[in-house]
Amino acid sequence: MAIASPVPAPAVPSLAQRLAELRVALGEEAVRLGFAACGVAPAAEDPQAAARLAAWLADGRHGEMAWMADRAHHRESPQALWGEAQSVIALGMSYAPSADPLALAERPDRARISAYAQGADYHDTVKKALKALARWLVAEAARRGLPGNGGDIGVKVFVDTAPVMEKPLGQAAGLGWQGKHTNLVSRQHGSWLFLGMIYTTLDLPVDKPGRDSCGSCDACQRACPTNAFPAPYQLDARRCISYLTIEHKGAIPLEFREALGNRIYGCDDFLAVCPWNKFASTAHTMRAFLPRAELAAPRLAELLALDDGAFRRLFSGSPIKRIGRDRFVRNCLYAAGNSGDAALAGPVRALLGDADPVVAEAAGWALARLEGGEGKGEE
Repeated sequence: MAIASPVPAPAVPSLAQRLAELRVALGEEAVRLGFAACGVAPAAEDPQAAARLAAWLADGRHGEMAWMADRAHHRESPQALWGEAQSVIALGMSYAPSADPLALAERPDRARISAYAQGADYHDTVKKALKALARWLVAEAARRGLPGNGGDIGVKVFVDTAPVMEKPLGQAAGLGWQGKHTNLVSRQHGSWLFLGMIYTTLDLPVDKPGRDSCGSCDACQRACPTNAFPAPYQLDARRCISYLTIEHKGAIPLEFREALGNRIYGCDDFLAVCPWNKFASTAHTMRAFLPRAELAAPRLAELLALDDGAFRRLFSGSPIKRIGRDRFVRNCLYAAGNSGDAALAGPVRALLGDADPVVAEAAGWALARLEGGEGKGEE
């Protein structure tokens, strides 16, 4: 009589196999939610990044951004912010523009707004997708029987508003490398990525760090109108047009006003000239970040006429709203003063008596330039 051989029990995947499979599924889910890039880095300390941050702050190159220094200890590593973190999931969402960011440079009657701010506020769009991915991760890890660090699976999501070193973490996770302009550069997506981070107690397989591929190119350094790069891979925010038009609260120093040109919110020059951006495809651009028609090439005369209510209505749902009407109109006045367009003298003159003294001073400076003199406003 034949005796049947016992059927072997199915092999149970090891913990490493289950984590590796989860990592693959994570990348697929990230794409489904609109992310163009996904990588994983360890949450351990990065002494080099911490040292660079400390030196940057010690030199005062953060300007008025006191929040950079106030929680510098939390920026030193993910675990300094959240001790239970084991892995960092770094994600990038593309906002690659279809139009040349430099196209309005020779249109002095128009205002130049950085490509990232011409559509919806990235904070809202990226955070919504991060939260969805984090929820999926917790559920999927539990389904696969994966443990967190010491028990329950924990996650925290961050988009640009917490003490998180997004760019070094993006490089550590293999999304790209920090270029000579200090922004992250991706081989596939150029520098047009909004970064978001998910800290988790899961010990996920990590990706190889991004490798610097700037080579001998210094196009970004040469393109900066205010010489904000004292050396490759170093930025002095106090000279940066993005900082001056967005973060700086008072009158912009006289030495930088002419260099602003018609840039009224941010600056894309150093990104636009980067050779790696030719590989960025708008096929990956999220619809939310497509430029609103009224922000793609706005007329300075119309922007100068904005009162607080009109400003809030125009920039509802836009990252520009956070700087407020006064700072925004201040920037527009500098652009008007640089335009050489006599037709703007009327709208500028109407702001000489503005309730905000910084706006009024900027109007005096702009009017003096439009009428043939040199701006003599006080810093």
